[in-house]
This record gives sequence, structure tokens and C-alpha cells, in this order.
Amino acid sequence: MTVEFELNGQKFLALNGGSHFKFTPAISFIVNCTTKDEIDELWTKLLDGGNVLMPLDKYPFSERYGWIEDKFGVSWQLILADYIVEQTIVPKLMFVGDICGKAEDAINFYQSIFEDSKVGTIFRYGAGQKPDKEGTIMFADFTLGGHYFAAMDSAHNHNFTFNEAISFIINCETKEEVDHYWEKLSAVPEAEQCGWLKDKYGLSWQVVPTALSEMLNAPDKEKSARVSKN
Repeated sequence: MTVEFELNGQKFLALNGGSHFKFTPAISFIVNCTTKDEIDELWTKLLDGGNVLMPLDKYPFSERYGWIEDKFGVSWQLILADYIVEQTIVPKLMFVGDICGKAEDAINFYQSIFEDSKVGTIFRYGAGQKPDKEGTIMFADFTLGGHYFAAMDSAHNHNFTFNEAISFIINCETKEEVDHYWEKLSAVPEAEQCGWLKDKYGLSWQVVPTALSEMLNAPDKEKSARVSKN
């Protein structure tokens, strides 16, 4: 039903959800690479069966960068990092359509909810960068609960936005924590189901008691199966 795995220290959980929700570039994963050879190798592997969203090339913001969608539809942004990287893989949120221009508001909102959070670098669009509005977020990085994220606004015409194909898990030790995140984040009642919720920007979260995860991964397969069924 689900599988947990780790890539360069970043934990992931995957499940087979059918064809109802498809991955979109609204949520992508930045991969901070230390050498050009590393970028080139990852690019070649991810391109197999995938699509190029931005060519691998030199850009004003990086000596080497490319944006690619792999054969499963997951989007990756590969970049040569010229600074010390604390987290190799960083989720990036792109605010488009009706929520374009709300990236900064979202960052501040999430900061008010999660402890161990801070805002890092912020770059803003200038007056000559239409259709993007001057002052909105071109790129920003921040941490929530000690984990790095990035965000941007894009006023270009996109046919996608956030959906449930990618969600973020919040592991909670106590009922008080569960209640805190649920009450602060949930904004779409019809999206609430089995620990899943959707916030006011359309981003999906899973609020999960750590005890549940431990039971699902228990050595006793009959016990974990009963938990999954319930």
C-alpha cells in the first residue's frame, strides 16, 4: 500500500493512488548539486522517459541549472549550489493562478504555525518582469520545523496548481499537536479524510500521530494489517 524511502537524507513516503491525481510542477524538488558532473549524471537519468521544462544551461542565477519532469511526472530542479547546503533536496512551492502573489503570505502563515522556522533569502520581481507583479516572490527559501522549503509566484498562464498528488506529512507525538496543526491548517472541510487536509492555498497535508506510523510498521503483520483496514 505504501513504501518509505530516503534520498540524500530526505524522507519520502509513496503510495499507489491511481490516476485520479497527477503530479504537477506546482510542487517540485530542488536538488542542490556540488559539481557539474553530478548535475549532468542526474539529468541524464531523470530525462529517460521524461520531459524538459527548462533546459540544462547557464542562467543569471546559476552556472548550471535545469528543470525536468521525470517519467512518473515528478518535477525536479537541478542546480549547481555555490554555497554550503544543509539539505540536498528541497521542496519548492509555485503559487499560480488564483493564488499567484500569495507566496509571501503563505510563508508567513506557515511560519506562525510551525516551530523552529525562519525565513532565509528572498528575491522579488522587478518592474520590468511582467506578467509577474513587481514585489511578488521570484524565489524565497524558508524552514518549517527545521526542514527547508522554497517558494515562488508565477503569473504566467499555467494549467496546473497544487493537488493531492504531493502532500506533506506532519508527524505528531501528542493529541495536542494533532489538534494544533489540524485547527490551524484545515480550510477545506470536504477535503478532510483519514488525517488528510487541505489548507487555504490548496496545499495538502497529512497530520499523522507517530503511534499510528509505528503500528503500521509493526513486525506483527496481522496487527499492521488490522490498523490499515481500520
